[in-house]
Amino acid sequence: MADVQPLRALHYDPSVVGALADVVAPPYDVIDAAQRTALLERSPFNVVAVDLPQGEPGGRDPYEAAGQLFESWQLQGALVRDPQPALWAHTQDYTGPDGVRRTRRGFFCRVRIEDYGPGRVRPHERTHPGPKEDRLRLTRATRANISPIFSLFSDPAGATWRAIVPATDRPPWGEVSDSDGTVHRLWRVGEPEAIASVQAATREAELLIADGHHRYETMQAYAEELGGEGEHRYILMCLVALEDPGLTVFPTHRLVRGLDDGRREALAQALARDFDILEVPLEQIAPEPGGGPLQLGYIDGRDGRALRLTLKDQAIADVALQGRSEAYRHLDTGVLETLVLKGALGLSDEDISHFNGLFYARDTAEALAMVSSGEYDAAFLMRPTPVEQVREVAAAGENMPPKSTFFFPKLLTGLLFNPLS
Repeated sequence: MADVQPLRALHYDPSVVGALADVVAPPYDVIDAAQRTALLERSPFNVVAVDLPQGEPGGRDPYEAAGQLFESWQLQGALVRDPQPALWAHTQDYTGPDGVRRTRRGFFCRVRIEDYGPGRVRPHERTHPGPKEDRLRLTRATRANISPIFSLFSDPAGATWRAIVPATDRPPWGEVSDSDGTVHRLWRVGEPEAIASVQAATREAELLIADGHHRYETMQAYAEELGGEGEHRYILMCLVALEDPGLTVFPTHRLVRGLDDGRREALAQALARDFDILEVPLEQIAPEPGGGPLQLGYIDGRDGRALRLTLKDQAIADVALQGRSEAYRHLDTGVLETLVLKGALGLSDEDISHFNGLFYARDTAEALAMVSSGEYDAAFLMRPTPVEQVREVAAAGENMPPKSTFFFPKLLTGLLFNPLS
C-alpha cells in the first residue's frame, strides 16, 4: 500500500532569487562540467551548486560545502518552507524525440519509504554502488531530498488527476521552459478535499520507479541509518499515472568499442547464428516500435553498412535466458545483453556498469555520428521498451539492464525540495 502524503515543501522565493528558470537545473547525472558552469553563471542560487558539489581550494569536503550553502540559502530567505502541507500539480508540455507534441501530467508528494516488494514499491533497473554513495553523502549534508523520484502507478479511472485538475485553472505557482523546449508548470494544491481524494485513489497503488533508483535506495539507507520515525522516512516523488496519455518511453541505443579482429569475428558468428540479417538504407536503420522477437539496427564503423537484425526464433532467447521470467525473455535489452554484449563480446556486469567498452546514446543521429567519427566501433539501435513491458518485468521481481528505458521529458531539479528534519 502506498502511503502518499502532502509535504511542507521547501522552495525558492522568486522575490529573492529572481526568475525560476535561472535557479533550476536538469538531473545531476546528465550535467557535464561546461553545463555546470553555464548554470552557475545564470545565478549563484542555481541548484546545481548543491546537487552537483565540487571540491574547493583548501580541500574542504564538497558535500559539507553543499550542506552549508543549502543552509545559507534558507537563512537568506532564498529558500522558504511552506507553513502548511500540500500536493503540487505538475504538467510538462513537450515534443518527444519522435517529433510529437504531448502533455504529461503528474503531482509532487512525499511517499513513505518501503522495502521493494509486491503492492509497495518496485524497481525496474539494476543499480550500482558509486552513485548511491555520492547521493548518501549529499543527503547527510543537506538533510533534504534535493531532486525528486519519478514513479508510476495505475489509475485507469483518472481519479487522482480529476481531484487535482481544478487547481490548474489558477495561474501556476511556477513556470519554466527548459533547453529542450519543455514547458514545466507547477500549482500548489492545499485543499483538504483534494488531498483526501488523491490519498484514497492511491491507497492501494503499487509504485513503479521510472527514474531515481539510486536515490530511492540511498534514502532507504539514510532512513535506516537515522532509525526511528520522522520526516526522514518519506521521500519526494512525482507520481504519473501509467494510463496518462502523455507518458512515453523512448529507446536508449548501445555503442561498443574495443572490437579487435577476434571480437569482431566472434560478433559476426553470433549474429549469423542467431539473427536474420538484412541490409537497409541508412535512414531506415532504426527499428520500428512493435512486438515480436527482438529486432534492432546495427552498424559497424569498419564497413559502414546499415543492417536490420531480427532474432531467428524466440526459442533462442528462451534457452539463453533460462530461469528468467517470460517478460524478461522478451525484453530487447535483456536479450541483446545476454546473446551479444556478454555472449559474443564477453562484457561483464562490471564492464556494463562502468561503461568499459559500452556506452549509450538516446538519439539515432548521435549514435551514428559516434560510430562514423571512430569514437565507437559499432552501434546497436534499439526499439523503445513499452511501459506495460516495464511493468511486467518489475512485477516478476526482476530488474532490467541499465538504460533499458528513456522516460522523456526528465523532471527538473530545484522546483521543490523535501526537508528531512
